[in-house]
Amino acid sequence: MHDSHRKILVTGAFGQIGTELVASLQSQIGKENVVAVDINIPNIFDGISEKFNILETEKLENCIQKYQITEIYHLVSLLSARGEQNPNLAWKLNIDSLKSILDLAVKYQIKVFWPSSIAAFGPTTPRINTPQNTILEPTTMYGVTKVTGELLCRYYHEKYDLDVRTVRYPGLVSWKQEPGGGTTDYAVAIFYDAIQKGEYTCFVSDDTILPMMYMDDAIRGTLELMDVSREKLPAYKPYNLGGLSFRADELAAEINKLHPVRVTYIPDDRQKIADSWPQSIDDSAARKDWGWQNKFDLADMVKEMYTRLSEKLNKKIPT
Repeated sequence: MHDSHRKILVTGAFGQIGTELVASLQSQIGKENVVAVDINIPNIFDGISEKFNILETEKLENCIQKYQITEIYHLVSLLSARGEQNPNLAWKLNIDSLKSILDLAVKYQIKVFWPSSIAAFGPTTPRINTPQNTILEPTTMYGVTKVTGELLCRYYHEKYDLDVRTVRYPGLVSWKQEPGGGTTDYAVAIFYDAIQKGEYTCFVSDDTILPMMYMDDAIRGTLELMDVSREKLPAYKPYNLGGLSFRADELAAEINKLHPVRVTYIPDDRQKIADSWPQSIDDSAARKDWGWQNKFDLADMVKEMYTRLSEKLNKKIPT
């Protein structure tokens, strides 16, 4: 029995997070109650979709009215590495779209999820067990838009009593979507190259440590946060979400247990971004406020990624 009172709009629905979030929401509340919005819709998508640029506010509002939307998961974003190539677009896409969503959410009394990221932190932030409340001085435009977004969400929460919820995602590792221009993408790309070529050129150094999370945990955490009753979340918090932290060469070593891969480390301009981010995350606020717990450790994640991607890429797995 699906809850027909919930009508959910997902923007950036076919990006790395959206692809898996939409599927989870469809199975939770029914395909008829989830509307996927993106500038490109894959032919194989089974569900309700609307194709437009999120900056076309009129189309966005029409869509909200048409489907009587009650919740928005606003995932559209230009990521860190791509954002550095085009900072103006990153600002426009990430901030203007969020502002429109928040304004419409106030107008139509819609509950909002908006993701922040470890990119909100910077080189002046404590890098080990980065606290929930800490210095936010990012050095990428993507990070600047995440801090700005957190402040905007807090403002709308306090001024208009808008129910808006946020997590700060670490690097997300998923087999369903190709990497999309982020600094933590090496942790996905390495699997593709390991399976297809047996070698990988890594764009960060072997001793680079970054917080990561397997996508299943990230999706579950997102849905759990959105399910918590509002009374239990009186203040707006962009919740730190922790999962795994590992060195780049530790990931390679774990993959090597399943499949030989030769990794060469040639850091590029993404190294500087990685060095400005935390190595591990203190997510005790999320654990305390709404019971967050990650399930996948490094070995679980590697096994799952390798198995799923091998199937996807039609490679035979050695038994």
